[in-house]
Amino acid sequence: MIQTDKLAEQPIPLNEHVDSINTAFREANQQFVETLHSGGDLSSSFQNLMDTMVASGVDLCKRLVAALIIYLIGRLLIKLVDKLIERRSQRSRIDKTASSFLGSLVRVTLHMLLIVAIIATLGIETSSFAALFTAAGMAIGMALSGQLSNFAAGVLILMFKPYKVGEYIDVQGFAGTVKEIQIFHTVLLTPDNKTIIMPNSVASGNSLTNISRQPIRRIEWTVSIDYGQDFDYAQQTIRELLNSNELVLREPEYTIVLGQMADSSINITVR
Repeated sequence: MIQTDKLAEQPIPLNEHVDSINTAFREANQQFVETLHSGGDLSSSFQNLMDTMVASGVDLCKRLVAALIIYLIGRLLIKLVDKLIERRSQRSRIDKTASSFLGSLVRVTLHMLLIVAIIATLGIETSSFAALFTAAGMAIGMALSGQLSNFAAGVLILMFKPYKVGEYIDVQGFAGTVKEIQIFHTVLLTPDNKTIIMPNSVASGNSLTNISRQPIRRIEWTVSIDYGQDFDYAQQTIRELLNSNELVLREPEYTIVLGQMADSSINITVR
């Protein structure tokens, strides 16, 4: 006979519910056969089986409801923590690069903790998965080797700051404004409003051009004139145009030189 009162009072792992129900069925079947041979009343054995199933089902429902509540509360807390980190970063003026990386790391960690809490609430023994995790550890490690390298690259980017959020970079054919640096990827926004998701290892392990890092950059133009035209007059005209524009810096001084004697024109280089 199964003691249903103990089932209701003491929480047991989820996998033991199945064992208890199977045991109850076997005992009820044996009792049914014995009662059938003896000509006794079958109601007691059937009642025992129903009591066991009800007690096990009620406890299972409680676990499922508790797991659902933990999931909803956990999702709400993760959103609150995410907003709190964002507000703290804005108030303390933390670098946007570090804030983006930290927020992504915290979100992933909290979601993992939420999954563990739900599994524990359901009563699933995590130790039973130890052998499976050990056997699959090497395969998982090989599969995640690329992501681990991206994570390490993200840490290096955060430490040495080859680029930051808001800067325009060009690396291995990827060019755009850095919108976010996550734990595994860097998100770029191109001038034509396309989103590029670039692995951190690509930016960390290759040559990178940071176009926005220096506040002053040189621009080079080519002005073409026909053969026979006065070069000094053209040079003086270009100089007057540059001097009239307040965006042209006087220091360092611009240069106007003869760049090339082309087939059909004289090319003047303005730097």
